[in-house]
Amino acid sequence: MSITAVGVSVALLVVVASLFTGFINAFEQSAVDCIGDVIVAPPVRFANYSDFIKRLEEQAFVEAATPTLFGQGLLHTGAGNVRAVHLWGIEPQSRAKVTAFRRFLMKAKDSAGQLSFEILHQPQATGGFVGIGVLAEPDEQTDEYDTEVIENMLGRQVVLTTGTVIGQDQQQTIKRKVIPFTIKDVVFTGVYDLDKRFIYLPIEEVQKALYPQESGPVADQIQIKLAQGFEPDAVVRQVRSIWAGFAQQQLGWGSYLIEATTITTAKQMQSMYIAELRKQMGLLLVIFGIVSLSVVVLIFCIFYMMVITRQKDIAIVKSCGAASGSVAWLFIGFGGFVGVIGSAFGVIAGYAVTRNINTIEQWVRIVFGLKLWKSSVYMFSRIPSEVDWMWAVVIASLAVAAACAGALIPAFIAARTRPVDILRYE
Repeated sequence: MSITAVGVSVALLVVVASLFTGFINAFEQSAVDCIGDVIVAPPVRFANYSDFIKRLEEQAFVEAATPTLFGQGLLHTGAGNVRAVHLWGIEPQSRAKVTAFRRFLMKAKDSAGQLSFEILHQPQATGGFVGIGVLAEPDEQTDEYDTEVIENMLGRQVVLTTGTVIGQDQQQTIKRKVIPFTIKDVVFTGVYDLDKRFIYLPIEEVQKALYPQESGPVADQIQIKLAQGFEPDAVVRQVRSIWAGFAQQQLGWGSYLIEATTITTAKQMQSMYIAELRKQMGLLLVIFGIVSLSVVVLIFCIFYMMVITRQKDIAIVKSCGAASGSVAWLFIGFGGFVGVIGSAFGVIAGYAVTRNINTIEQWVRIVFGLKLWKSSVYMFSRIPSEVDWMWAVVIASLAVAAACAGALIPAFIAARTRPVDILRYE
């Protein structure tokens, strides 16, 4: 009973800690995969971004950098289907170097060639990438997309309606812009909010539509991938120094605009949300930890009954010369043994449940009709299933200590047993 109680408690805490940590890690990694390690976001659009990227890539700590131009609009995919979308103007080749963009593409992820928006046999056509959630909704029960419907959308021409501001000051007017393009590929990041909102077009076409008055290339943001071995937090100051020199020399910006530029890491952008998740994780572990303290009480009761019912045996052992300390350590060691065996079973059970959590969730849905995980609520299409071994070791160690603590008072009582009182009438 003691071993079972320890095992169940350890398994519960390992699963909770692993799922929470997995979700946090997946959330942080999704930002890095989608926008790179470090992001330079000026308060206004800027020109000559290629010169700034060149300066960055001359540094040993920068592997690659890519520009992004933002917009919004309405995407008409046919049959009265219109979606509000976020538009990103990108350079696909440099973006594939900075982010995991190639891995997100359904068709091109396995191809060896360079990414491009070019449509085969249609040199004049504009190609684009569309988030999978823009084209279809995941099944309510399985969270899976109908791949046949998605594949039928490839090669179809769709229309994006957006707008641009013409004129200055009081003469400003909003002019509608229509960008027809062909869906070349579908983007499936696994993050629901990104998949259902974003489309990607050539940065030149986006600039032509939104900012026709600009003579040179412009961008809203630069996203940077660092070389291996460099920590994002450690290079932010160096990136800011390069940006300050570029903005002052090439753009003629003053100190206000330079200092107003946000230069941060992808993980720092998510830090407030991550901090709240970690608080919730800590609170949940404390609650389950307090509940698991019942294991200490259970071990105390079992060991106490063992001491009471085995006093004759204890008296015989002591009368044969065993010291009180040796008797006490016998029970404490027994408690530690229960903790070690129970913790081992608990870690194994926690590992099995965590690694197969998606299968378990699927069977719960099939058998009970209860959908526990929805990508539209929890952002990701699958439950993170990596075991957090650091937490597993900590929890197992605390379980062993708790088992020893539960055996401590019975051990003290056993040590105080007086053979003369027990064996007097034997």
